[in-house]
Amino acid sequence: MTWFIFALVCLMSWGLADLFYKKSNVDGDRYSHLRTAVWVGMVMGVCAFLLMPLAQTKMSLPTLVSNAVKYSPASLCYIISMVIGYAGMRYLELSIVSPVQNASGALSAVCMFIYFSVIGSIGGFWDEFSVLDVIGTVIIVIAVIALAVVEQRLAKAESGIPKEDRKYRFGALALIFPILYCIFDTIGTAADGIILDEDAGLGLGEIDVIILYGLTFMIAGIVAWIFLWIKERKPYNPFAVSELRTKGIAAVCEEIGQVFYVYAMASKPMLAAPMVGSYCIVSVILSHLFLKEKLRAGQYACVVSVIVGIVILGISEGLAEA
Repeated sequence: MTWFIFALVCLMSWGLADLFYKKSNVDGDRYSHLRTAVWVGMVMGVCAFLLMPLAQTKMSLPTLVSNAVKYSPASLCYIISMVIGYAGMRYLELSIVSPVQNASGALSAVCMFIYFSVIGSIGGFWDEFSVLDVIGTVIIVIAVIALAVVEQRLAKAESGIPKEDRKYRFGALALIFPILYCIFDTIGTAADGIILDEDAGLGLGEIDVIILYGLTFMIAGIVAWIFLWIKERKPYNPFAVSELRTKGIAAVCEEIGQVFYVYAMASKPMLAAPMVGSYCIVSVILSHLFLKEKLRAGQYACVVSVIVGIVILGISEGLAEA
């Protein structure tokens, strides 16, 4: 049941991070997504250096470079998707952005299924799946995709509302952000499942992956900080109180989720990916409670369905260990 607990902690942490990402996006600040990237890079970089003594492979420079190359497909896709996601939150409500983005959890599971089928190792996965695992995963996948479809329909229904009163005030252009996030995150998550798989993976340990991703994002954060300094002609101060209360908390929640995500994906990637991707449900609930974003009946139905799917997975894991 360990992977299930890891995935559950991850989806709670990332759902909370989404709330603070949204709160940290200030209207009129065209570079707010880059300021968020600075904070996330800083937190992940610090954690990477702290974890280096625990690395599962010796972190000599040649090994570090070699492992970084191996992990680059996943890390680059994640960084691109996250920065796109930060930018998209300026234009759409959190209850809209998160569900569309996190259809990636379902899509990445499909990509991993195809990959492991091609290389002939899918049989080992089916041996670990119970009927309840399949039912719970299918319910989560369908519910997350359905939630994204509901949001699309709500956007079309706003065509007769004055533009300034719409959630989707930038129309189809704003939806490009969560859609692009979904595409890049799908590639990154599928790559993670392949890289971290204990039998068919590339031999990178969980802590090694956390370190590599942290160092990569730290570099991205430094680049963002330098860009802000050049554009604004003064260095960005991430330690201002307002930044600590929003971007700082978001970055810490992001890193907590990242640690548990890696361990969940290393254990059961095809089950963990859709479940972790359902953190949008936490985002939707928190946006309703704290950002006063109104939910429709269809949204509530999708939320309940995902919760049911997660409960079924939990029951399945509990029975497997009984």
